Amino acid sequence: MFKAVVFDMDGVITDTEKLYRRYQLEEGRARGITDEEMEQVCLAIAGGNKYTNKPKFEAIVGRGIDYFEYREKMMARMDAHIKEHGVELKVGVKDTLQYLKSKGIKIGLATSTVRERATGYLVDHGIYDYFDALIFGDMVEHGKPAPDIFLKACEELKALPEETIAVEDSINGIKSASAAGTYPVMVVDLIEPNDEVKPLAKKIYRIITDIKELI
Repeated sequence: MFKAVVFDMDGVITDTEKLYRRYQLEEGRARGITDEEMEQVCLAIAGGNKYTNKPKFEAIVGRGIDYFEYREKMMARMDAHIKEHGVELKVGVKDTLQYLKSKGIKIGLATSTVRERATGYLVDHGIYDYFDALIFGDMVEHGKPAPDIFLKACEELKALPEETIAVEDSINGIKSASAAGTYPVMVVDLIEPNDEVKPLAKKIYRIITDIKELI
């Protein structure tokens, strides 16, 4: 039935959403933004790129704080942590990729993360070569929740959207995958499925290896 699986990266392949959350809150506190406000921000912007995230951040936070300047400082905090400690893979990722390859399933990545950062993570963990297509946020006009990035991934993989499983952990990601006409699967990380996600996600799992049952 399915010919391809396209993965989001942060929170799905790499255990980096917890780092974004940690340093988003830290940088927010440094600017007098409450944790409650930042939790709203994190929920709203997860999965998006910096351009789609800017108006959402500023609508919630206000106070004249520029998102791009905030984000630059936040990423500097996070990069210092990564330089010292590295980035972990989510549990079951390598096993899942190996399984999909053994079944002849094409594998894609659809991430808002910039090319250099994303490919660095994949290379460092020895999983870069599992992917048949890599789509980054700067390769499409509109970021998640728009469908562009998953449509581009399907095009590169030469698979129809309805033949493609899209694996996501964020509300924006599931919206994007659904709008693209793929088979959206949520693997829960930091964000629990809410009333927006539940009607859109065909499956909701707690660990990535559970997608094997769909192949």
